[in-house]
Amino acid sequence: MCGRYALYGPTSRIREQFDLDHEFDFAPHYNIAPTTKALVVHSGSQSVRVASLYRWGLIPLWAKDTTIGAKLINARGETVAEKPAFRSAFRRGRCLVPANGFYEWKSVQETGHAVKQPYYIRPRDEGELFGFAGLTERWVSPNGEEIHSCCIITTAANSLMMPIHDRMPAILPANDYDEWLDPANTDTETLRAMLRPAEGGDMIAYPVTRAVNSSRNDSSTFVERV
Repeated sequence: MCGRYALYGPTSRIREQFDLDHEFDFAPHYNIAPTTKALVVHSGSQSVRVASLYRWGLIPLWAKDTTIGAKLINARGETVAEKPAFRSAFRRGRCLVPANGFYEWKSVQETGHAVKQPYYIRPRDEGELFGFAGLTERWVSPNGEEIHSCCIITTAANSLMMPIHDRMPAILPANDYDEWLDPANTDTETLRAMLRPAEGGDMIAYPVTRAVNSSRNDSSTFVERV
């Protein structure tokens, strides 16, 4: 799964990689957690790319309230086109979730006990960003409140991730962005084929401070090797 990640920019790099030519709301965060705001890139009017802050945890159209979102932070790429919670968003609400890197936890032995050690995974080139494949949904409550939400699509682990965890975010190369974001693209098989593990050689992973374990904490030190 992907339950925590970091996005700290810089803004100029986000704008360049995701081809954004408008202002957007952004503040660096080193420990983005479910139910908080996530920056997503999606198709706007006339297919212009737009960056917006959406709640992380998808709330399907048919949900009675927002609580289901905490359980729908990830969608499995293998079944995303069929699952009732995701299939509508997969057809018409695909997005990209920019990230400098993400966290995953590995069980290690320490003084005879198993503990969870967090690892930070980022592009090998620090100047690059990940573009996670994601989904968005617009939900309206019975009293008319409108909430835009999102989730991150996951896939099988690559060679780098296998020793840490058996799943990872589906990371799209920049040359897939247009096709993924195109709302007119209804070719399910082509879209699903994009949700493959990224090349392990293009990424690095290293252990980081356990302070990242608490979603209440947020510090630039979280992405530093320990």
